[in-house]
Amino acid sequence: PAAGLVLVDRLLGERALQGYQWLPSVRGDLLEKLGRRAEARAEFERAATLANNARERALLLARAASLAS
Repeated sequence: PAAGLVLVDRLLGERALQGYQWLPSVRGDLLEKLGRRAEARAEFERAATLANNARERALLLARAASLAS
């Protein structure tokens, strides 16, 4: 997960990926696997704000809620 996080972090600056909800979602997943739950939750919440529809938003918010302390 750590190596994947490095790669995803590099992509965050890509203009073409700005506003793409699955990038912070992937980042959240990697952070969760690294035990960084609070950061992961924030990423899923950020991804939810970028979601294109209610179902995607609900999925991302549920994932964030599962990481609540």
